[in-house]
Amino acid sequence: MARVLVAALGVAMLLAPLGAGGADAPDALSVEWHGKHPCTKLYEDARIVIARCTLAPGEVHVRHSHPGYFGYALSGGTARVEDAQGTREEKIATGDAFDSPAIAWHEVTNIGDTPLTFLIVEKKYQPVGRGAGQ
Repeated sequence: MARVLVAALGVAMLLAPLGAGGADAPDALSVEWHGKHPCTKLYEDARIVIARCTLAPGEVHVRHSHPGYFGYALSGGTARVEDAQGTREEKIATGDAFDSPAIAWHEVTNIGDTPLTFLIVEKKYQPVGRGAGQ
């Protein structure tokens, strides 16, 4: 449990609310890279969207936004994250879980040698807006 909490703090920094400038970023399911969508919608209703997002080594989840969401790392690795705060490297362990407020924008690149896969539960009732630094 302590490992998940510590990991959640690190991942929360990766996914923290960001500054203005990303207000026009498309949602995570809409973007593609080299003709491929990194996220696949598994379920949707009036309140949530559940998606599985996978980045093979070298793949990029180009600039996108999220409403508030819960995430779970199905397979971990190393990512480069770019956002309004700059660019940084994040190590994500398999089994890490996190709860994030809405994100105006970020871009994630898998810089490791293993696939990164996340189960994401987006909360439509926590949209990108004032809570995301806009």
